Amino acid sequence: MTTAPVAFAPALDSRPLAQATVFGCAAYLDDLSTVIRDHGTLYEWASSQPQPRALRGRAPVYVAALPTTRTAVVVRHSWHGGLLAPLTRDVFRRPTRAPLEFEHSRKLLELGIPTTEVLGYALYHAAFGLVRVDVVSRYVEHTADLGMVLANLAPAIECDAALAATLTLLEQLARHGVVHPDLNVKNILLHTPPDTPPSAMVIDVDVATIGGVSPARTMERNVARLERSLHKWNRQFGCDMADARIAAFAKAALARVPAAASGSAL
Repeated sequence: MTTAPVAFAPALDSRPLAQATVFGCAAYLDDLSTVIRDHGTLYEWASSQPQPRALRGRAPVYVAALPTTRTAVVVRHSWHGGLLAPLTRDVFRRPTRAPLEFEHSRKLLELGIPTTEVLGYALYHAAFGLVRVDVVSRYVEHTADLGMVLANLAPAIECDAALAATLTLLEQLARHGVVHPDLNVKNILLHTPPDTPPSAMVIDVDVATIGGVSPARTMERNVARLERSLHKWNRQFGCDMADARIAAFAKAALARVPAAASGSAL
């Protein structure tokens, strides 16, 4: 399934509050600001709402409906990863990676590459000029990440169909020179509306680079990263993805290198 390109207004609005600065699309800025004034943080507010399903990244993420527009959103609190995570925890230097996630989300959707739409984010003042961050994305129903599918935790999605959709996503990324250095099984969402074949979406796109890399090199780098993740997932969970099947999947992806998109800067 190919996502039709979407045109967005380029402006990112902001609003300073007593304890934070909130950034986002003009249509949602009032709602985001109101939530922070009334509840302290977006994350605290979302965590108090009834949850339609369990979602988790490095920490739990929560689904809620904005109070005025009633738009269903996912709210994620940002945490550091890696060896220094116990020390750095959830405080970041400005401007953080949230502006990149907002920008890249919109750019990928404009290119027709499926991803979640980031609607806004909030930077909360912390000590020494540092900040804490909440990111708000549009909620997409009927999704499960590739890791869940491979571990048989999403029985409504067949593994073969999920892998076929992932191949299509890899081809879309390669066509536009989008390299995702952390392309793992948790950063690929399978979207399965009722009576519709699954399509794959890429998430956590703040680390992605867009353009300037040939389709062949883009495919090689993305496949290499995803292949490592598949092997790790297989070792940890014994999923239905033996080494030979992983190798066959990687070979199939590398055989599907597309031509560069018209107007791509390579």
